[in-house]
Amino acid sequence: MSLVLAIDQGTTSTRAILFREDLSVAAVAQREFPQHFPASGWVEHEPEDIWASVVATVREAMDAAGATARDVAGLGLTNQRETVLVWDRATGTPIGRAIVWQDRRTAEFCAALKAEGHERLVAERTGLLIDPYFSATKLAWLLDNVPGARARAERGELAFGTVDSFLIWRLTGGAVHATDATNASRTLLFDIRAGAWDRELLALFRIPAALLPEVRDCAGEFGTTMPELFGGPIAIRGVAGDQQAATVGQACFRPGMVKSTYGTGCFALLNTGEQPVASTNRLLTTIAYQLGGRRTYALEGSIFIAGAAVQWLRDGLGLVSQAAETGPLAAEADPGEDVILVPAFVGLGAPYWQPDVRGALFGLTRRTGPKELARAALDSVCFQTADLLDAMRADWPGWDGAETVLRVDGGMAASDWTMQRLADLLGAPVDRPDIMETTALGAAYLAGLAAGLYPEPARFADRWRLERRFAPRLDPDRRATELTGWRRAVRAVLTTAEAT
Repeated sequence: MSLVLAIDQGTTSTRAILFREDLSVAAVAQREFPQHFPASGWVEHEPEDIWASVVATVREAMDAAGATARDVAGLGLTNQRETVLVWDRATGTPIGRAIVWQDRRTAEFCAALKAEGHERLVAERTGLLIDPYFSATKLAWLLDNVPGARARAERGELAFGTVDSFLIWRLTGGAVHATDATNASRTLLFDIRAGAWDRELLALFRIPAALLPEVRDCAGEFGTTMPELFGGPIAIRGVAGDQQAATVGQACFRPGMVKSTYGTGCFALLNTGEQPVASTNRLLTTIAYQLGGRRTYALEGSIFIAGAAVQWLRDGLGLVSQAAETGPLAAEADPGEDVILVPAFVGLGAPYWQPDVRGALFGLTRRTGPKELARAALDSVCFQTADLLDAMRADWPGWDGAETVLRVDGGMAASDWTMQRLADLLGAPVDRPDIMETTALGAAYLAGLAAGLYPEPARFADRWRLERRFAPRLDPDRRATELTGWRRAVRAVLTTAEAT
C-alpha cells in the first residue's frame, strides 16, 4: 500500500491523482463538467455531473497506474468550497442543483441581514463577512424555494453538505455524513474558536441542525469507499477545502508564510498560527487546517476573478484560442498604453466585498488591441493580489511583510510573464514550486499522514522544492504609479455602483 489517491473536485473540472510514497505522481486523470447559468448572477452544477466525474477520473487514474484498491493507503479529498448541496438521506438523491460559490442570488438577503446589524456577530463567531459567497444563505434559499424542503429538513429527512460531504456520503454509500473543519469554517454557521456549529447562527439563518454533518480533523478516518466503485474498499483519510489543501501542499506550516492559488478565482492565505487574527480590512479569518484536534488559523483574501478573466478573453472575446497564449500576447503590448481592467464580472471580493459592482475597462484608445487587453486582464490579477497583501500587513501587526515571499500555484502560475509581473507589482519575490499540483498534493499529504505513509508537517516541509523564483525588477516609483492607477479605477467602479 504505497500509493495515495487525491480527488481534487474543482469548480470546472475534477482531477484524480495518484501519488507515490516519495510524492511523485504515478497517474493523473481529469474531466470537465458543465456549468449552468440559469439567470444573471446564478451559477449551478448538476450534482450527478460532479459525482460521475469523480468516479470516472479515479477509475482512469488507477487504470493508468496499473493500481488496485489494495495499493492505495488512503484517499484524500479536496473540493471547491462554499458550494451547497442538499440531498435525501434515504435515497442520496439531491433535491436540486448545487448552488456554486460564485452564485450571487442571495445578495438582497445578505444586504438585509447587514442592515439589521448582524454582521458583527457573524464576524466574531465565523471570521467571515455576510456575503452570498458563503454557504448559509445559499442553503436557506434552497430550503425556502424547493417545494417542501424546509419541512423535510426539520423532520430530519434531508442532509446538507459542501461538495466534500456530498462526495463522502456517496463514496461510503451513505455510511458517513461528515466534513472537515476547513470546509465547516466557510459556511457562516461554524464557530471557528469553539470548533462547533453555532446555535445562534443556525437560528439567524433558519437552518435546522438535523441537516448538518459531523465536523472532523483534516487528517483522520472518514469511512471507506464502497468496494464496487474501485474494485475494493479505500479508506478516506484526508479532507480539506481546496485553498486550505493548497496551503498544506505548499508546506505553509509556519506563521507568516503565505501562498496564493490562481484558478478560476485567486485565494491568498497567510498562516497566523494557533490564534485567529481578526481583520479590520475586510479579509477573512479562517481555519487553515486542523490536526490532532488543534486548529491553525489564517487570514484569507478571496478574489472572484483570476483565471476567469483569461477565460473571458478566450470564450467571451475570442482573442485567444488557449489560455497559455495570453502571456506571450501581453508581453508584446504597447508600454505606452495604460489600459486597466477591473474584472468585477460577479462583483468584487476582498478587500472590497461589493457583490453589486460590475467590471470596467479604463484607458482605451484607438491603439488599444488584443495585446493590451491581454496585459490588462493579467495585470488585474496581480493588482488584486497586491491589495490582499497590503490588507494582510495592516491586519496583523506581528507580520509586516517586509520579507514576504509569496508561494504560488494554480493554472496561471505556469505563465512566466504573469509571475514576473506579479513580483514586480508586489515588490516581493514570487516562488513557484517544483510540484505544481499543490491542492491535490495537500489532500494526498493529509491522507498519507493519517495512514502513516507521510512524515509529520516539519519533515514534509523539508521536501518542498523551488522550481523558480521571480524577483521584482520594476522601478519602485513606476510600481507606485501603476498601483495608484489601479486603485483610482477601482474607486470609479465602486462610485458608479453607488450611483445606480
